[in-house]
Amino acid sequence: MQTARTVPAATVVNLRDLGGIALGRGHRVRQGVLFRSGQLSELDPDRDRAVAALGIRTVVDLRTADERQWAPDRLPDRARLFVADVLGDHPGVAPARLKALLADPDEAERMLGGGRAEELFAETYRKMVLSPGAAAAYRAFLETAADPGSRPVLFHCTAGKDRTGWAAAVLLMILGASRETVRSDFLAVNPAVRAAFAPYVQKFLDGGGDPAVAAAIVEVRPRYLEVALDAMDERWGGLDGYVRTGLRIPEVALDRLREGLVISG
Repeated sequence: MQTARTVPAATVVNLRDLGGIALGRGHRVRQGVLFRSGQLSELDPDRDRAVAALGIRTVVDLRTADERQWAPDRLPDRARLFVADVLGDHPGVAPARLKALLADPDEAERMLGGGRAEELFAETYRKMVLSPGAAAAYRAFLETAADPGSRPVLFHCTAGKDRTGWAAAVLLMILGASRETVRSDFLAVNPAVRAAFAPYVQKFLDGGGDPAVAAAIVEVRPRYLEVALDAMDERWGGLDGYVRTGLRIPEVALDRLREGLVISG
């Protein structure tokens, strides 16, 4: 099944083009207009020609204020920054503290050991669907993606897997992707994220950290997406209710998303 195409960036983690993903009935996502990634704090625009070639106009940062302060984005040339903080209502949750947890095996065990990791991450996915702050952030992201003058758009969090993963899932469903396609794309980031975090994981393990906890920190799992989808279905009766009532996306923005991002072939 077609998933987002990896862009061979030298200084950006987990950079992927959503272009080419199948949307059913002979349609797919337009290439070169919508990208997802991890944080841009190490971007070197002069050295990373793969990123420069994308012509990014807008970067949407989904991270918390603390994350942005600790690792501020370095923007591609001529790109503007748009902040859409998904977890501002809950800044201490695990997806906002990935590297901090890997740096402290004892704290990771306290928070995430004994099977608690999956429960805490799953609960965060519920918050990403149900909290007013997250709704405002995702609405801002989608309205930015809908604006032809803002594209190409690059959206990201820290690792490009949780907040970014749900952003991509919602966008793909709006464009017409099946939940099976969304699930495949959601899980496809795992190899890149594992590779990016490998040095941190190794140090964590060398310090006595639990491999199961490390895996939970750096992976996305099918259950996380299912929890988010279930929350959407239970609260709003499905995607349509979530988008129109939960996120309050104007119909004109939905039309622009589909007109600008869906192609035949």
